[in-house]
Amino acid sequence: MSGFDIRKVGGRIGAEVVGVDLRDLSDVVFTEIHTALLEHKALAFRGQELTDADQLAFAERFGPLTGAHPTVPSVEGQPQVLPVDSEEGRANQWHTDVTFVRTPPKASTLRSLVVPPYGGNTLIANSGAAYRDLPAELREFADRLWAVHTNDYDYVRPPQSGVDPEKEAEHRRIFISTKWKTAHPVVRVHPESGERNLYIGGFAQSIIGLSPREGRTILEIFQSYVTRPENIFRWQWAPGDLVLFDNRITQHYAPDDYGDLPRRLHRVTVAGDAPVGVDGKESYIIEGDDASHYTPAVPAA
Repeated sequence: MSGFDIRKVGGRIGAEVVGVDLRDLSDVVFTEIHTALLEHKALAFRGQELTDADQLAFAERFGPLTGAHPTVPSVEGQPQVLPVDSEEGRANQWHTDVTFVRTPPKASTLRSLVVPPYGGNTLIANSGAAYRDLPAELREFADRLWAVHTNDYDYVRPPQSGVDPEKEAEHRRIFISTKWKTAHPVVRVHPESGERNLYIGGFAQSIIGLSPREGRTILEIFQSYVTRPENIFRWQWAPGDLVLFDNRITQHYAPDDYGDLPRRLHRVTVAGDAPVGVDGKESYIIEGDDASHYTPAVPAA
């Protein structure tokens, strides 16, 4: 017996892992956590009180790490740690991390440093369950489609309050200082489980072969299945928590519902491979470079 519990939080996504210290995991326990991640898509760990070094070490158990972000600066002195700071901007939109490059992250870890007394939760959606919910005719249609993902759009929306407009404008300027457009299959085949999922989210801005209006309409239909309440796991943060999610089969969202209160997390991401569609074809770059400054290319599993 490994002596810890994995407690489901929702019927379709999410579990809390109780009774582990992420700084001291045996290979056996880590293997169980990895298996649980594939099953539950998102795992939460209360009260870990990790340092940046601890978070990096845990994330690295899953594979090589990416840089903090392709364009946004890292935490000072920590090139693989991204500050998620409400004072700089609020990414209040459903998305999958960094899908505008050809090889987006495999997994993401978020660690809470400062959290508001209300609001500021993180929502994570199971895009595999969303695919299975589609009527057969829509699944067959989705299997054939490819979407263009780009960072060149208003990803970080104007917040309700709490952010200096000049800081917000500067954040956006940095975010799109290098531009990418990448074609990904609308239906991605998970490289470990073989599960199909709707690989879209906020960076998916158009459908190849369709007009902009038609593409947006189709993406909105598919997105409505991803964000059905039954597909969503909600985590209410306390300081010192860590959340881990499979970036290959989830989307996430941080509602801007905490006024001008501070909220600060640190993110570390694990490098991933190029998504593969139902037809076996890999994602490809339309505009921009291979983002090798940000992430190592990981062969498909």
